[in-house]
Amino acid sequence: MTYFPGTPLPPPRCWAEIDLQALRSNLTVCLDLAGDSCGIIAIVKADAYGHGLREVVSALSGLVEWFGVANIGEALRAREAAGNQTPHILILSPATPDEIEPIIANGFSGSVSLPSEVDAYADAASRLGTLAHLHAVVDTGMGRMGCKPSDFAELVDRIRKSPHCHFEGVDTHLPSADEDTAFTLTQIEKFRELLAGANLPSGCLVHIGNSAGLIGFHPLTPFATLARPGLALYGISPLPEAQVNLTPVMSLKTRVTLVRRIRPGTGISYGRTFIADREMTVATLAVGYGDGYSRHLSGKGTEVLIAGQRCPILGRVTMDQIVVDISHLTTPVKSGDEVVLIGTQGSGEITVSELAAKAGTIPWEILTGITNRVARVHL
Repeated sequence: MTYFPGTPLPPPRCWAEIDLQALRSNLTVCLDLAGDSCGIIAIVKADAYGHGLREVVSALSGLVEWFGVANIGEALRAREAAGNQTPHILILSPATPDEIEPIIANGFSGSVSLPSEVDAYADAASRLGTLAHLHAVVDTGMGRMGCKPSDFAELVDRIRKSPHCHFEGVDTHLPSADEDTAFTLTQIEKFRELLAGANLPSGCLVHIGNSAGLIGFHPLTPFATLARPGLALYGISPLPEAQVNLTPVMSLKTRVTLVRRIRPGTGISYGRTFIADREMTVATLAVGYGDGYSRHLSGKGTEVLIAGQRCPILGRVTMDQIVVDISHLTTPVKSGDEVVLIGTQGSGEITVSELAAKAGTIPWEILTGITNRVARVHL
């Protein structure tokens, strides 16, 4: 790639390294947790949690039979990335009216919560002369989608009785499997009762476990035939005690662009929230909230790794740059040096979970918030 005839493009200022072998290793962990009688839906929505949908699907194709996405656009990209493999692709979110016909025409599976959605799929399938493959969603406590438990039997019957629909699966979602054990156990039991009382077809797929559900509760869901790990695939456990079994897939890196000595009284960044109380050596780094490095990391004791050592951020995160204190480093630092924002360097490590805690958010948002300006390098 060139930016002027005959001149190579310089290395990126900020990039994410994606370890596809670590991804496959995490899949093996998830498969072991699921057991022989339960398959995996690899969740690749939101550009595979910021890791690159095309590359992640390609790396996992042939190892899993299902991929989970949020919309028709992601489904089409996932199928293209699968190449000569023919995985099943489930649209996890409710479809917009304009999406229903393309979902059916492309052989994707849809999620439905209401009889009216079933009717819309059936009408579109009738026009196309084919079947709509549907998963009935029941709300056992997430509150985002799904029918009421009291309406579950009606939803099941509506799908089963339609000559234009194929009843493929049933599912629910665990909103607090990483926070509220008692509530999660109540959900599992409610789902078990609903399954037992419903007129489900033979071979119906059943899925309930997200990453936290799979890691913490899968033995309590022997009725499940699929699990839906997302975060765990990317090497982050929502249950900290299980992190040792997973390998982070993404490392986020940037470069030093400037090294300076500053005097006492020098203010750093917008609002002058940091004022130097001594002479310091500081480095400017080529990353900011325009790259997805959250502004909420400002003033929270956030650190980066330079020469394998932690260096604190000074002042506010700006759109394109941050400033860090390198006064304590004995290794010379120069423009162009590599800096680790997420990942390991020497004996040091900064995790996604650490950044999320400092930013007052969750690892999912940190990963999916990394913008397209950050180059993805798939290893």
